[in-house]
Amino acid sequence: MSQFSRTWWGKRFIEALEDFTDSARLGRGRSYARNGKIKEYQINRGKITAKVRGSVNPYFGVYKEPLYKTTIEIAAIAPGDWSKVISHLGSKASLISKLLMNEVPDNIEETFAELNLHLLPNSHADFETKCSCPDWENPCKHIAGVYYLVASELDQDPFLLFELRGISRTELQEELARSPLGKALSSALNSEEIAPVPVDSYYIRPKKIVPTTLASPREFWLGEKRLPQEIEAASNVNIPALIVKKGGDFPPFWHKDLSFLEVMEELYQRVRTKNKELL
Repeated sequence: MSQFSRTWWGKRFIEALEDFTDSARLGRGRSYARNGKIKEYQINRGKITAKVRGSVNPYFGVYKEPLYKTTIEIAAIAPGDWSKVISHLGSKASLISKLLMNEVPDNIEETFAELNLHLLPNSHADFETKCSCPDWENPCKHIAGVYYLVASELDQDPFLLFELRGISRTELQEELARSPLGKALSSALNSEEIAPVPVDSYYIRPKKIVPTTLASPREFWLGEKRLPQEIEAASNVNIPALIVKKGGDFPPFWHKDLSFLEVMEELYQRVRTKNKELL
């Protein structure tokens, strides 16, 4: 593990910790995580438990390498607040489409801020940490090491951010799929591919369809429901290279520290530039 927090969500997790944590302590924790001092750990509903190897220190009477038990508990967002968040997310097509496609939008924290909530750690109050080591400072280097390990895990699964705040990926996506936008998107994602059918003509032949109900003139021009008073500004959607982007920044076959998508974007840019010169 030569580098931590290679993706934006992992980096923001560490940046959030650095805002209210001593950088020197975090630095010592980084070396603990990198050198394999964390023997085992597990994450369950915002609670992180780990066993961290300590250091031999005769000055404190420690002559054998100790094994410290470390726990980190992140404050969960209340169920009522999660309902507000899910309702807010479900009203924005640009957000709900990415979340249902297993992608965390880079402006997700702004959405939480609109409700006076935070997905990323915001202060010391968000954490309750304990370590069985004799160090009275909190966080100690063992706790800081687990912080960095969590940041590394976020590189692989950004939805861990939600689990640390009290809701799993499955629960979040199921709730979003129940919203009107979610139902439409889910049906499109789960629809079966239709096999091509041979036809006699390339042109579509008109068919007569008898309407089951007749709409009144007022209903025809104004509709049954009022249009939304505010229209969400459309965001730029990058459709090109969708298959390449589907694997994410660090697909299983990619073992370098640089983002695979960044390398591919640079390659595409070179190809475009070279083609312009040929023309």
